[in-house]
Amino acid sequence: QVQLVESGGGLVQPGGSLRLSCVASGFAFSRSVMSWYRQAPGEERELVARISSAGDSTNYADSVKGRFTISRYNAENTVYLQMHSLSPEDTAVYYCNARRAGLYHYDYWGQGTQVTVSS
Repeated sequence: QVQLVESGGGLVQPGGSLRLSCVASGFAFSRSVMSWYRQAPGEERELVARISSAGDSTNYADSVKGRFTISRYNAENTVYLQMHSLSPEDTAVYYCNARRAGLYHYDYWGQGTQVTVSS
């Protein structure tokens, strides 16, 4: 059974930090490209950050570059999103995504975790 379980969301003041975690099971995590997306109310879901299967390549949305860091620990099937200097514009539901191309392709989503930045 495929599972992506996010945690670490919550309410934080502007300028604060949070670290999101996503624990995966039921598929080949170490062969998957892992991403974090977010969706604010009334907005489309957008890519926040992506990390290659080996963890040696990352991509970020321009709006989070320099503030967010994506990382992964394949031995524990976990991907992280460290977020600093949070602003109200970062308020959204954050989703973990696992994707693999080719013969064994798949595209899995977690249930999301709410991040609210407010004073």
